[in-house]
Amino acid sequence: MKNVSQQFNQQYVPFKALLLYECESVDEDNYRQKQTDIYVESYDIGKQGNPINAHPLSVSEVIQLSELFQSTQEVKSGYLKSRGMLPGNILYINPSHNGFAVWHTPLQEVDLFFVDGLAIPSGKAHIPAMIWKATKDSLYVYALKGKGKLTEKTVLYHAPYFNIYSNGNVCMGTVSINIDRYTCLQDFMRLWQEYFFNSYFSHTIGGHSGASVDLVELWREQVSTEREFPGEVLVKQGMTLKNLMQ
Repeated sequence: MKNVSQQFNQQYVPFKALLLYECESVDEDNYRQKQTDIYVESYDIGKQGNPINAHPLSVSEVIQLSELFQSTQEVKSGYLKSRGMLPGNILYINPSHNGFAVWHTPLQEVDLFFVDGLAIPSGKAHIPAMIWKATKDSLYVYALKGKGKLTEKTVLYHAPYFNIYSNGNVCMGTVSINIDRYTCLQDFMRLWQEYFFNSYFSHTIGGHSGASVDLVELWREQVSTEREFPGEVLVKQGMTLKNLMQ
């Protein structure tokens, strides 16, 4: 049995204190509205145990805190960490607290689901190559034309699907998103693709169709035939891959 009695004799002394301020404003109706702006003031602890040397929290102190938290198992984050080698289709990773990943998928055949009101039979269909950008709680999708090598200058096209805003943001409706700070990169990508393809396509948003032809006719044709996706119907989005990495 390990003797741990010495640990009970260790004395911990305070050496740093943090005071957090949040910005609060009052609207026209005299209601207080809490803002997200936060200011952190750092204090050293003097020999008598009193706070001294008040100063804004420095970058070096932030780094020390971050290292401390990351070394604690209970708060250690695996968010967007790769389980082994990076997937070959990953393009960019921002692993911050609510960071994002950008990846691509090739031309492929997938199962698509449509609500009855669209009069499109659910089934397998060929889809264009796609670019995906996602955070823990939001998803953006775009289409690609051609099979050339991807660079920062690669032009993006509107994803020709229902349930998508003109900026590429996907309306997930009632889909339950189960992605947290422990979700590794491979699971993150897999889950978002499953959420997207396993949900029912139901409507256009704000008149946006994402294609130069009628979406209903396009997908009715894709599901009922085995033709490759017709890239000529794609419409430029006005962005390049570089825009997604900012």
